[in-house]
Amino acid sequence: MLALGLAGCVPATTPEPTPTNDGGSAMEKLAELTVASAGSMKGYSRDRFPHWRGTGKNCDVRDTVLARDGESIKLSGCNVVGGRWESVYDGLVLTDPSEVDVDHMVPLANAWRSGADRWTDAKRGDFANDTRLPHLFAVSRTANRSKGDQDPSQWRPANRSYWCRYAESWVTVKHHWQLSVNTDEKTALADMLTGCTGGSQS
Repeated sequence: MLALGLAGCVPATTPEPTPTNDGGSAMEKLAELTVASAGSMKGYSRDRFPHWRGTGKNCDVRDTVLARDGESIKLSGCNVVGGRWESVYDGLVLTDPSEVDVDHMVPLANAWRSGADRWTDAKRGDFANDTRLPHLFAVSRTANRSKGDQDPSQWRPANRSYWCRYAESWVTVKHHWQLSVNTDEKTALADMLTGCTGGSQS
């Protein structure tokens, strides 16, 4: 992996959202989430979640994540132009950055239906560019397109060994940003977390 400071990039700034209690295990955090039916998609657009934010000359948060999650990274300035990535969702190994998607653990449309529709566009931008939480991951385009905006009751990674980390990360993001879960989503997350060891990935 590459230290971005050496590449001339600067970290993307993400202002703190409303403070929450981020301590505790994933199961404890899951129990604290508000359970509610999914909201309407009325008014939704990916443009309401401004991304990717700039992190240097011609570079953005996507470059930050590609460099963080890859190996043998090749740069042009601070743009990632080559490297090796193993998609945690399906185990595919990728060597062309154009074949790599940066996935939002909690999809933007799901966040909209879970309470982000009431946020300002600036706060939605903070969410969409958040590199502090386990929220942005370099994965295969195939897996990302398959996932779409589905929650864990509708889609789970083909790589079953990643299920614990996936559920822990999903819960951590929703807990931190105070987003709701629906009944099926909560049941699926609890099922995925059963047997997992350790706390959440906060």
